[in-house]
Amino acid sequence: MAVESPQSQRPVSSLAWPRAKRLLSGGTAGNELLTAATGAVLIVLLAVIGVTIIALRPLLSVHLFVGVALIGPTVLKLASTGYRFVRYYTANPRYRSKGAPPTLLRLIAPIVVISTVAVMASGVWLLFAGPQSREILLPVHKVSFFVWIAFTSLHVLVHLPALLRGLRADYVPEVRLGGGTDGRAGRVLSLASALTAGVVLAILLIPEFSPWLHARNFHHY
Repeated sequence: MAVESPQSQRPVSSLAWPRAKRLLSGGTAGNELLTAATGAVLIVLLAVIGVTIIALRPLLSVHLFVGVALIGPTVLKLASTGYRFVRYYTANPRYRSKGAPPTLLRLIAPIVVISTVAVMASGVWLLFAGPQSREILLPVHKVSFFVWIAFTSLHVLVHLPALLRGLRADYVPEVRLGGGTDGRAGRVLSLASALTAGVVLAILLIPEFSPWLHARNFHHY
């Protein structure tokens, strides 16, 4: 008769917790690395958006698809930075010892967050409301986009060195083999899940693109 090993007799919860802990570990450094990787993905997607704005009419379907797909990584970016904010201002010792972001970034952070929510919300609202709503909603989307891109560009420029270091630390094999930060699997899973969620949402909303793609007298950005 086969005899179960002590490990196989352990409750499932006691086995799952260490695995979950490894995924969520990394501390302040892990949070910074996740924020950096998510920021890099957003830069690439925003570059695509920028290209579509130059020739919006022929690239409108790409603009709509990537715009919706941006929602997943954007939510993850807001979550990672928001987590650091909450941990710092609730006096968590590790986040306190790491210190607050530079004063400039703290000053523009509310504008970045509000404009991010505004441009995403107005874009989704436009998508569902249809071309007939453009007289009211399109100006809101335009203004919030320009405010967002101006302050987000400043935010990215200040963070660019840290972003490049973070990508190197988590995604360059030679560096990782030298001793990386714990929780990399969890960070990769989080980013992949956010990207997948955004792409799936965009695919589901493709039927909503049709009214815009066939609208006449569509004005360029």
